[in-house]
Amino acid sequence: HVQLVESGGGSVKAGGSLRLSCKFSGYTLYPYCMGWFRQTPGNEREGVATIYHFEGAYADAVKGRFTIFRFDGENTIDLQMTDLKAEDTGMYYCAATNADASRCKPDRTQDFPYWGQGTQVTVS
Repeated sequence: HVQLVESGGGSVKAGGSLRLSCKFSGYTLYPYCMGWFRQTPGNEREGVATIYHFEGAYADAVKGRFTIFRFDGENTIDLQMTDLKAEDTGMYYCAATNADASRCKPDRTQDFPYWGQGTQVTVS
């Protein structure tokens, strides 16, 4: 099983920045597709950004503000978030899958079987 551990969440004022990090381990097949998703109470988990190899894809709500990075040598993916808004508040989860590029998209939550425990982001 792929194990995922998120870090970097916290509280920030609107307009500020945060960087989330996800360390992954325990894989048998290297997870070329990974992503960040978020969820608020009472709502469905939604995709924020995914990365296949080094190519990122973004939800419309975060395009131009968030950037996803992969650091292969460190088995880490990061999510740099800038110009944060109150609506970005939520629990952010790192996820991984062995799906191919066509399914490595933020709107393909159902194709991600491996999840971290989440890290809270609060924007006020």
